[in-house]
Amino acid sequence: MNWLDVLGWVGSGIVVVSLLQTRILRLRVLNLTGCTISVVYALMGAVWPILGLNAVLAIINIYHLRKLLAAKENERAYTVVTVSPDDAYVAFLLTKHATDIAATHPDFTANNTPATEAHLVLHDDETVGLVLLNTDADGTAHILLDYVTPRFRDFSPGRYLFQDSGLLTSRGLTRVMAPTNVDAPTRKYYEAVGFTPADGRLALTVAA
Repeated sequence: MNWLDVLGWVGSGIVVVSLLQTRILRLRVLNLTGCTISVVYALMGAVWPILGLNAVLAIINIYHLRKLLAAKENERAYTVVTVSPDDAYVAFLLTKHATDIAATHPDFTANNTPATEAHLVLHDDETVGLVLLNTDADGTAHILLDYVTPRFRDFSPGRYLFQDSGLLTSRGLTRVMAPTNVDAPTRKYYEAVGFTPADGRLALTVAA
């Protein structure tokens, strides 16, 4: 097998791997990478049908990536809907995503500490996040669950809820405390949102 064949197989392999991704942004990036490699392979090997197919797929990926990245930075794409923690739709989401929640939030137990607030994060009309809080009388909110569906973990619905939506201020909250035990990726996420160390945990001061 010569190096050109290896290049072709690598491009095809990346395309296959991209289709296994649950995060839509990662899927598009990997698929574009695989298509680009396949275009180079087809061009050098004069395999015109493969060249045409992958060139078209690359253009489609670029188009959707531009839309995804624009939506990522556009806060108008997000909406926060506040519901009762006992709402049937909250129970439905917890049941539907129970396996993923257990994997990403192993310390969360729905019946452990009762939530006093529940907030749904929507992207257009799709529910992409669920945040459960327990609030104190002093204006401190403790995060019980900050769940984002796999397709939107490359995006920032959490940043919108905690910083840009104005929701916390409107509810009289002055500080938000992250869960006690967070792994390195989760800690990095909270720090990116604006949480800083406080009292042995990560906390976000809510801007007035």
